Amino acid sequence: MGQASWPVLAVAASLAALSATAVWFFYSHGWLLYYGDAEAHLNIARRIFDSQTPGYDQIGSYWLPLPHVLMLPFVRVDAWWHSGLAAAFASALCFVVGGTFLFAAARRIFRSTAAAVAATGLAALNPNLLYLQSTAMTEAVFFAALMALLYFSVRFRDSQGWGSVAGAGIAACAGTLTRYDGWFLLPFAAAYFLYAAQRRRLPMALLFCLLAGAGPLYWTAHGWYETGDALDFYRGPYTAFAIQGGAPYPGRGDWHMAWYYYHNAVQLCAGPVLALMAIAGAAAAFVKRIFWPLLLLALPGVFFIWSMHSGAVPIFMPHLWPFSYYNTRYGLAVLPLLTIAAAALVTVVPERMRPGIAVLMIGAAIAPWLAHPGHEHWITWEESRANSEGRRAWMNEAAAYLAPLYVRGSGIISSSGDDFFGIYREMGIPLRETFSICNGLPWLATLERPDLFLWQEWAVVKGGDPVQAAIRRATRYGIRYRLELTITKKDEPVIEIYRRIGGSHGKA
Repeated sequence: MGQASWPVLAVAASLAALSATAVWFFYSHGWLLYYGDAEAHLNIARRIFDSQTPGYDQIGSYWLPLPHVLMLPFVRVDAWWHSGLAAAFASALCFVVGGTFLFAAARRIFRSTAAAVAATGLAALNPNLLYLQSTAMTEAVFFAALMALLYFSVRFRDSQGWGSVAGAGIAACAGTLTRYDGWFLLPFAAAYFLYAAQRRRLPMALLFCLLAGAGPLYWTAHGWYETGDALDFYRGPYTAFAIQGGAPYPGRGDWHMAWYYYHNAVQLCAGPVLALMAIAGAAAAFVKRIFWPLLLLALPGVFFIWSMHSGAVPIFMPHLWPFSYYNTRYGLAVLPLLTIAAAALVTVVPERMRPGIAVLMIGAAIAPWLAHPGHEHWITWEESRANSEGRRAWMNEAAAYLAPLYVRGSGIISSSGDDFFGIYREMGIPLRETFSICNGLPWLATLERPDLFLWQEWAVVKGGDPVQAAIRRATRYGIRYRLELTITKKDEPVIEIYRRIGGSHGKA
């Protein structure tokens, strides 16, 4: 093993220790599944093999599949799924991989180990990223894909090798199967390889396009197979556009306001000191003619500003109207940009001073969080807490009520939504004991003809939804369910739990 490899291994080991410590901290406090989306990602992965209708169809057609596939080896372990710990393993691994690629890329970009340490430390010690890499959210997975793309693209500048093109294409493909901002990167990355190649330009760019484009091609084919609409991920009933509808929000149709809100989200996620260092560092990077890394890493931020303007992605923060929390984590999309830009400052001082400057920069960036160490100052954690209080309250109350009464095999028909799957995870029962919209045609048949197909002893429903209507319609056929518990929480839907007390057994 070459001497140059030891710093990379040391960084990887340090990142692994930091990641494990963060996971243990958040797990011990019970915070891994505060985000509703984290609960959803975890349970999508679980349903692929634990469902009345397990298999490929459980992947769905909106959320991209790679994070769920990466969780499969861990979510199979019942204890890890019940506790939510299964959510952490894949994300933590991706955090380590992404941080290692960031270090290796920065060392190539700046020809300086000190600058690479600065870039990696500025990213890895960010408490918002440390929280998300402990959960089932997609940020850490995309971080790994983006940093691998950065590394292989800057390596290609030096090597001009097919291996670098292939590595970049695979990394970009992984990004497109993780988040939709990964799709936005592809034409820019393809243009880079077409420009940077000194020979065989077209074949190398074509190889990148074939590998990277496999992700979007697969996902559109998947959508067509699952729903009959190749663009279901964009215009289907569960997309960001459908969820947002026509509701106005700051930044919709207003570029200036979209920039202003996103800029504020970035500051909350990255901290004010890092943002200032990045502005100064970007000037130093431009002087050194470092353009491609900054352009590539700026693209996710451009994507989110564009998405805010187009009416798909609102971002709410507590200090700006409407004074709430929503999607603040998207500010982390440009954290790698800020860290690479800031790291350029290390290279403007004499080499003997660079290690000390790197340490000072890292200390200055994390100083605001050290001065105010409470987790309520970590915007991603605070958003997850604020937006989940009511959901966690009714979910836990429903689980506590059902757990001592439910008999395995008696079945639960359930309203849609992964919040409801959280009830059964908390109860510690397999998801194949439950029946919901995720079971496809049998579910639709049961709603239409409860007299023939409704057999479950228990029903957990959201007031006014199709499951409640089916239960009431079943009384026409002598199938009777009694309301056992009504759960009401502020700003949350009414949850009702029914138990079957009479009627023929539709399962037969």
